[in-house]
Amino acid sequence: MSKEKLQGFAIISALLAFLGIILIAFSVKFGTSYADSWLASRGGADTAYYYLIVKSYINNFLVSGSILLGLGLVSSVFFYFKMVNFEG
Repeated sequence: MSKEKLQGFAIISALLAFLGIILIAFSVKFGTSYADSWLASRGGADTAYYYLIVKSYINNFLVSGSILLGLGLVSSVFFYFKMVNFEG
């Protein structure tokens, strides 16, 4: 694998990590926004049920962001060591 391809993969993995950080940081805003649109499309709901939907959307964004952050960091470290030890 050439050094240019390794650099491309390193950039993609850094972008994945950055996207994961964004999803984690704004999970409350994104989750509440999705729950509000769900409530508007439904026309109304019980308060406890709405609270459950808000929490589930927030958790979805937290889990998705954590997965992307972990995947991005692990692959960034891997590609960093591959580029440092690259011979060719």
